[in-house]
Amino acid sequence: MQLFHDRRLSGDDTLNCASCHDLIRGGTDHAKVATGILGQQGPINSPTVYNAMYNLAQFWDGRAKDLQEQAAGPVANPVEMGAQWDEVVEKLKQGPEYRDAFAKLYPEQGLNKTSVTDAIAVFEQSLVTGNSRFDQYLRGNTAMLTGDEMQGYALFKSNCASCHAGPALGGLSYEKMGVKRDYFKLRGGELTDADNGRFNVTKQEKDRHFFKVPVLRNIELTYPYFHDGSVASLADAIRIMGEVQLGKNFSNDEITKLVAFLKTLTGEYKGKSLTQLTAEDIQ
Repeated sequence: MQLFHDRRLSGDDTLNCASCHDLIRGGTDHAKVATGILGQQGPINSPTVYNAMYNLAQFWDGRAKDLQEQAAGPVANPVEMGAQWDEVVEKLKQGPEYRDAFAKLYPEQGLNKTSVTDAIAVFEQSLVTGNSRFDQYLRGNTAMLTGDEMQGYALFKSNCASCHAGPALGGLSYEKMGVKRDYFKLRGGELTDADNGRFNVTKQEKDRHFFKVPVLRNIELTYPYFHDGSVASLADAIRIMGEVQLGKNFSNDEITKLVAFLKTLTGEYKGKSLTQLTAEDIQ
């Protein structure tokens, strides 16, 4: 956790991992795109770090195979944290608390890029948010969901569960953004490199506009939505997903019930609901 919040990971000591993945903001920054060193605007929305351990890979395009590889990327990205790893390691070695801890935990390698990114990844693996109201319902407490939430769950199962599956309700596959309707025409604006999605990694045309399915746990807190951060409200995100992925026009009543269900997915961290977390809770 200490490294996750250490600003020495950035080139000018102004940013840390939590700058884009704030644990009291659902593991995101609530911004359309991330803001990096010197105020530079990134090309894509910051996905939540909560429950990221369940993803088949990291980043929207899956270019990092695991959390450790993901942790290494933003530090050295000139638009993000804008640092050099060898300089970061030297800065961290100036703190005896790190030198002693890494000598004990990583006796064969001590404090270096590999051990630092491994330590960050291990911490991120702990960011699992269980005990949501939906979890309690699944454990047998059927009174945890209201009638509208139950109807929303039924709608979810019949419309969304094929992609939003697994323990985090997503993160296990790459899917095309715009199966039934061209999402990018609906959105408007110029196409960006980030809009290419998985294509940027594989260079295969079949992967253009494919993205890792986002996890839905804590979705009410991880706005704005989609890889481009173009949608502010959960209701609008559901409406658009219905149109472009399913070819369906959900009614206002259906959207209301789906929103109600999705809000039951907000879990707990350190025994406290994410909606109530404070800075003191994550120290």
